[in-house]
Amino acid sequence: MIDHAHDLARVREATDRLLTAVAALDNATLAEPSRLPGWSRGHVLAHLARNADALVNVLQGRPMYASAEVRDADIERDAPRPLEVQVADVRESAARFQAAGDAPADWTRTVELRNGVTDSASRVPFRRWVEVELHHVDLGIGYELEDLPAEFLERETDFLADRFSGHPDVPATRLTDGTHAWTTGRAADEPEITVTGRPADLVGWLAGRRDGSALEVRGGVLPKLPPL
Repeated sequence: MIDHAHDLARVREATDRLLTAVAALDNATLAEPSRLPGWSRGHVLAHLARNADALVNVLQGRPMYASAEVRDADIERDAPRPLEVQVADVRESAARFQAAGDAPADWTRTVELRNGVTDSASRVPFRRWVEVELHHVDLGIGYELEDLPAEFLERETDFLADRFSGHPDVPATRLTDGTHAWTTGRAADEPEITVTGRPADLVGWLAGRRDGSALEVRGGVLPKLPPL
């Protein structure tokens, strides 16, 4: 069972780590490219702030974004701002998200995210945790996939394996970090391919942050995953 209060606490911790790291940057570093193609570090921080507000919308029953075009325009608008403005925006938007999460609510209800995707309200804090942790890595400022909490790595692997489960373009695949195991891809009596690796490498591959070259593959070639 998903514990939204637990995940809200994890979001708060991850946000504090991010803000501490970002506060040590300067405006020039903020304008440099992030690890996400076409985005500066400023774009990443602008996205994180606007995503927090978008998830407040989700929790309060409004559309996540007015439109894809508005979402993209807001990020482009906010990306060039000075460091102190970016940090304040991430902090203040995170506080708004935490306040929305702390409000009494039916956490079993179904909410709508982008592109018609629906989920349990109880999973929204975990989704925000994913945003904060992975985009902290995307900033390229010393926080790596190996630095992610073990709980996060296990749960994100589970989440992404489930996301690709039944996908017609992904062969039946077994994933394992040597301790835990997951199945994903097309349904089959037995997985056709087994992919083994460290938790950070599995998440990196599943989340599109690594090419999978560090993974061991048996029974075929490493599946090409569709974009998230």
